[in-house]
Amino acid sequence: MNITVHHRPYPLSESPHFPSTPPKPSKPYHFPSPLPSTHHRPTCSSSISPPSTTARQVLPSKLSNKQLIAAIRDANDAESAYRVFDSASKKSSFQPTKSVYEELIRKLGNEGAFGLLKRVLDRMKMDYIGISEGIFGILVEGYTRLGLFDEVVGVIDMVEKGFGVECGIRMYNMVLSVLVDGNKLSLVEAVHSNMISKGVKFDVTTYNILVNALCKAHQIRAALLMMEEMEAQTTYTTIMQGYIEEGNMDGALRVRDQMVEAGCVPTNVSINVLVNGFCKEGKMDEALAFVKKMSAQGFRPDLYTHNTPLDGFCKAGHVKRALEVLGLMAREGMKPNVVTYNTLISGLCKMGEINEAMEVVELMISRGIAPSNVTYNTLISAMCKDDRVEEATEYVRSLTKKGFLANVCTFNSLMDGLCSSKKHKLAFELFDEMKSKGCKPDEFTYNILIGSLCDRGKMKEALTLLKEMERSGCPRNSVTYNTLITAFCRRQMIDKAEDIFYQMELQGVARSDVTYNALIEGLCKSERVDDAFEIMNKMIMDGIKPDKYTYNSLLTHYCRVGDIQRASKLLQTMSSNGCEPDVVTYGTLIWGLCESRRVDTAYKLLKSMVMQGMVPTPKAYNPVIERLFKRIGWKEAMALFREMMEKGDPPNSVTYNIVFQGLCSSGGPIREAVDFAVEMLEKGIVPESSTFMMLADGLLSLSMEAILIKLVNMIMAKASFRENEVSRIEGLLGTRKFKDALYAVNSVLDPTTRNFTEERRWVRSR
Repeated sequence: MNITVHHRPYPLSESPHFPSTPPKPSKPYHFPSPLPSTHHRPTCSSSISPPSTTARQVLPSKLSNKQLIAAIRDANDAESAYRVFDSASKKSSFQPTKSVYEELIRKLGNEGAFGLLKRVLDRMKMDYIGISEGIFGILVEGYTRLGLFDEVVGVIDMVEKGFGVECGIRMYNMVLSVLVDGNKLSLVEAVHSNMISKGVKFDVTTYNILVNALCKAHQIRAALLMMEEMEAQTTYTTIMQGYIEEGNMDGALRVRDQMVEAGCVPTNVSINVLVNGFCKEGKMDEALAFVKKMSAQGFRPDLYTHNTPLDGFCKAGHVKRALEVLGLMAREGMKPNVVTYNTLISGLCKMGEINEAMEVVELMISRGIAPSNVTYNTLISAMCKDDRVEEATEYVRSLTKKGFLANVCTFNSLMDGLCSSKKHKLAFELFDEMKSKGCKPDEFTYNILIGSLCDRGKMKEALTLLKEMERSGCPRNSVTYNTLITAFCRRQMIDKAEDIFYQMELQGVARSDVTYNALIEGLCKSERVDDAFEIMNKMIMDGIKPDKYTYNSLLTHYCRVGDIQRASKLLQTMSSNGCEPDVVTYGTLIWGLCESRRVDTAYKLLKSMVMQGMVPTPKAYNPVIERLFKRIGWKEAMALFREMMEKGDPPNSVTYNIVFQGLCSSGGPIREAVDFAVEMLEKGIVPESSTFMMLADGLLSLSMEAILIKLVNMIMAKASFRENEVSRIEGLLGTRKFKDALYAVNSVLDPTTRNFTEERRWVRSR
C-alpha cells in the first residue's frame, strides 16, 4: 500500500511506505498481502425474480411518504418491498422522498438484492435525488455485511461518476474503516492512492484509520512517523488559520515558510488555507499566482483550491474572471462539481445576469452534473427578486414535469416574490398548495406572510397566522415578533405591541435591539416617553446596550414637544455612554432647535458637524435654510444652500422647493427666483404648484411673459404632461390667455385644485 509520509526519506524496510496526504509520494510502504478471506461472495442478480407467493400489498389511493416507508419496512422480503415502491411510484400524484429511498435501499442492501438496488439507484438519478451520507453508509454497510469489499470501493466511483457528487472525507473514512476492519489492506492502499490523486484533504479520523492499518501491517515505525507528521501539519495549519482570521496574511505566509524549513511539507489542507486567506482579503489574483507557484513545486490543486478564488471573484462581482478560473480547471483536466457551478450561477444572478445563469445550468447538465435544489432555488429566487415572478412560476412547473421536487426554499422564494409585487392573494394560494403537497412551512415562510399581512394593516389575520405557526411547532424567532411590534406601533396600537413584546418572554424568544428600538419608538410617538425610558432600562438589564436608534427616538420626542433642554441632556448622556451621535442625531436636534426658533444655535450646530468631518443630510440643512429665509434674508439662505451642495449630501426635492419658495416669498430679486426655477427643472425637479403660481404672478405683473412661457414649457416637459394637455396649454399661451393657461398647468400639477373654486378665483383675479 502506497501511503506517503510527507517527503521525509525515512530509513524503512525495502517495502514501500505509508503516505499521509498529497504532495508527491516519496518512498511508499507496501502492506503485506492479507490472509485469504473466509467470506463467501454471493452472486448478484441483475433482474427481478418472479413474484413470490406472498400476496401483493394493496396500497391506498392517496399514499403519504410516511405510509410508504412503513409499508417497505413491513414487507416480507426485498422483492415485496420493491413492488410496494414500484406500485407507489407509478401514481402520478406521488413523488418519493430521499427518506423513502433510504428505507428501500436499506431493505434491499440487508438482503443482498443488488440487482434491484441498481434499479432503485437509477430511479434516484431520474428523480434528481442526490446521494446523501446516509445512503452512502447504507450501501457500504450492506456490501460489508456480505463481504463484498470490492463493491464497497466501487460505491465511491458509483457516487462520483453516476451521481456527479464528489465524495467528502467522511465518506472516504467510512470506506477506509471497513476495509481496515476487514483486513483488506491492498484495497486500503488503492483507496488511499485514489484520495491522493484527487487531492482529498485528510482529517484526524483519516490519519487514525491509516495508522491502524500500518499497525496491522506490523509497520510500527511508519505509524509513529505518521503520527508525528499529523501533529506537526495540524499545528502549523492551525497557526496559519489563526493569523488569517486576524487578517494577518503576512504572518500566515511566514508560518508556512517555517513549516518548510522544519522539513514538514505543506499539505493540500495547509495550502488551501492560504488560498482562502488571500481570497478573504480580496486578493484572488495573488491566490491564483500562489497556486501556480506551489503547483510548480509538486502541489496538486483540488476542487477546493479553484472553487475558493472562483467564489471570491463572484462575490466581488467579477464573474468574467470567475469564468476564466472555470476555463483553467478545464485545461488542468479537473471536472467542476455542483458547488463550482452553483457558485457561478449565484454570482451571475447577483449581477442580474439571470439568462446567462440559466445557460450555465444547461452547461452543467450537458457535462453530466445534476443540478441540485440549491441550483434551481438560486435561479428561482433571482427571478422573483427581479420581478419575474410569473416566469419563475412557469420555470418551477417545467422543472416539476422533469422530476424536480419544489422544497420549502422554492416556495418561500415564490411567495416572497409574489408579496413584493403586491400579488398577496396568489402568495396565500401558493401557501395552501405548499401545505397540501406535504411541504412543511418554516419560519421564513411564516415571516414572509406575516410581513405581507402587516404591510396591508391586516393585523387580526397576522395574529391568526402567528397562532397557526405556534400550533404547527414551527420555531419562532425575533424577526416574527419584531414585524408585528413594528406594525402595531405604526398604527398607534401600542397596547397590542406591548402584548407581543411580553409574549416573546413567555415563548422563550430572545428580544433583540431591533425589538426594543421598535417599541421605544412607538411609545415615544404616542407621547409615552416615561414608559419608553422604562423599556430602555429593561433593555440594559437584558444585556443589550442602547444604540443611536434608541437615543434618536427619545431625542425626536423631546424636539417635537420643544423640550430642547432635555434633548441636550440626552445628547450628553448618549456620548458619555459611548454612543457617539451621528448625522441623524444632529439632524434631529437641529430640526428641534429650528422649531423652537433657535435658528442661531441650530446654525452653529450645523457648522460644528461640518468641522467634525460629518456630511450633513438634507434633514439637517433644510430646516436651517427655511428659517434663514424667514428670519434673516435670502442671501444668507442661498449661501448655506450653496455650501450644502459643496460639503453636504446632495439637496433633495424638499430642499429645492424650500429654496424656491423662499426666493419667491422673501422679496428677493425675481431674476434669482427664475434662474433657480430653471436650475431645478434642469435637475428634473418640478416646483410645487402653489410656489410656481407665486412666481408666475410676479412675472405677469412685470410683463415678463416670454420668461413665463419658457418656464411653463420646461415644466410640461419635465412633468410629462399628456399630449392633449400640452396642446391645450400651448394654445392658451399663444392667445395670451395666461390666467387660463396657468390654471390648466396648476390643475395638472396639483389635481386637487380642480375641486376648489378658491384657486380658480386666484387665477381670474390676475
